[in-house]
Amino acid sequence: MHFARLLRAAGLRIGPDRVVDCVKALEMAGASEFPLRREDWYWTMSAVLLSRNEQRPIFDQAFRIFWRDPKLAERMMQLMLPQAYGRAPKPEEQQSQRLTDALFSQKQQEAKTEKVELEARLTFSSREVLQRMDFDTMSAAELAEAKKLIAELRLPLPVIKTRRFHVERNGRRIDLRKTLRESLRGGGDVIPLVRAAPRELHPPLVVLCDISGSMNPYSRMFLHFLHAITNDRDRVSVFVFGTRLTNITRQLRHRDVDVAMTKVANAIKDWSGGTRIGASLREFNFKWARRTLGQNACVILVSDGLDREAGEGLGEEMERLAKSSRYLVWLNPLLRYEKFEARPAGVRAMLPHVDLFLPVHNLKSLVDLARTLSNPIRENQPWK
Repeated sequence: MHFARLLRAAGLRIGPDRVVDCVKALEMAGASEFPLRREDWYWTMSAVLLSRNEQRPIFDQAFRIFWRDPKLAERMMQLMLPQAYGRAPKPEEQQSQRLTDALFSQKQQEAKTEKVELEARLTFSSREVLQRMDFDTMSAAELAEAKKLIAELRLPLPVIKTRRFHVERNGRRIDLRKTLRESLRGGGDVIPLVRAAPRELHPPLVVLCDISGSMNPYSRMFLHFLHAITNDRDRVSVFVFGTRLTNITRQLRHRDVDVAMTKVANAIKDWSGGTRIGASLREFNFKWARRTLGQNACVILVSDGLDREAGEGLGEEMERLAKSSRYLVWLNPLLRYEKFEARPAGVRAMLPHVDLFLPVHNLKSLVDLARTLSNPIRENQPWK
């Protein structure tokens, strides 16, 4: 019962019916007659409590931590979750943040019935402060709250007309092929006109995110934003670069944000290192541009523009990237400063090829980004 309560607190949908079925399954496996092996408990409980394969990483971590203490039976009588003893997990085996919060969270909460109105006002004001707070200055609790708000954000892009047509009653074009097929059904006496109109679709979205040391606090939060976008819409490709280019689109497709971020961390080999923007863009243009930049794709580049190679070859690669995409949007956390000037060589090489130049340093900047991209982007920007 307490193990199911832990899984429920970690976000898994486990009701009392599954707990009862789990007890029955253990009885059928012989737990009441003779002691079962650890593997028997694991596979019996996972077969009943899990409904998706995506839930297994959380279940595995919870099972290892919960059943580690040999005096667990005594603690279960005290209505308290057991503490995990032993050595700290290795970096590659870091447990889910949701599971950590479920294990060590305080159960006793103050009554809220008399403070509903006051707490609502405080929550509203705290959210306003949180939206304008820089990611680099947030505490651990504020970062956790910001991640919850980021998970609710969406990035709408205006639809564009494609060369493909679909059947529409009020279309201006006559679809000859479908018209002839419809006429054959009636014997050819009457020829109904089937009209068509251009199909409207959201353009593909390609994101290139800088994960160098100077971008560390901003790229981590932006990856949570990209996880929400990737699972909300299709045709989204995400790449990260420091000293090399890494495609993390498949890792971000996982529904569970904790599992997705763990897979992203395992895939990236150059986190918080140097920055080679020109070489990374050259690799993207050579290997990935023709695969991802079709059908008027929109490109978002997240970087501070500080290049280790002093912008060598960066202008040519930015020009090629801009000509291959419909819009090229540059998000720079340094733009939050009022006295920002394009002095570094990398920034000067990138600016002439950008359609939109925006800051990305807090929640409000992400909201403004979504609002800006939902409207058609104007050309001939003043910084060009």
